[in-house]
Amino acid sequence: MNDLNQTLFLLINAPAHPAHFMIELAIFCAKYLILLFPLIMVIGWVKGSENTKKLFFMAGMSAVLGLIVNVIFGLVWYHPRPFAIHLGTNFLPHAPDSSFPSDHLTFIWAVAISLSLSRSTRPLGLLLVLLGLPVAWARIYLGVHYPFDMLGAFIVALAAAILCKEKAALIVEPLFRRAMTIYQRVLSLVCPKAK
Repeated sequence: MNDLNQTLFLLINAPAHPAHFMIELAIFCAKYLILLFPLIMVIGWVKGSENTKKLFFMAGMSAVLGLIVNVIFGLVWYHPRPFAIHLGTNFLPHAPDSSFPSDHLTFIWAVAISLSLSRSTRPLGLLLVLLGLPVAWARIYLGVHYPFDMLGAFIVALAAAILCKEKAALIVEPLFRRAMTIYQRVLSLVCPKAK
């Protein structure tokens, strides 16, 4: 499996002298597309009904759960990044921590899949799932991840999103109630006339 992972990586990874435009595009996708996700979640929370707020809160909880799983993976099994074993080319400075699974994609896909699991947010969720694909490509192209890191991220994100939805009463609901209480208190201090 490792040979297949490395072979696929070398097919996607940037050549030694790539076009400047390709590197700039990949850096944008790898580093900055992820910033849309917290922004979308804040807008969904602020503008949405209480039910919509709950769905966005659940998406955030899915991302947190997925990232906790990734930390555990990293503690239990160190998988060196491509540049750490001098494989391919690297155009994005990165710490030589464990590559599997990708934290960026776990966050992106946990939010996206979670939103995809509910009818009212499904169109947005599916769009966000697709938005993860250029991020996955870019992080491989720039030399900081393998293709299997992305597959692992998808599996972790899917499991986290399903678990949060299936166990919402146990995992999400108590924290959501507290978050709503805090939000309403802050809102009443900032905008005393807001309801």
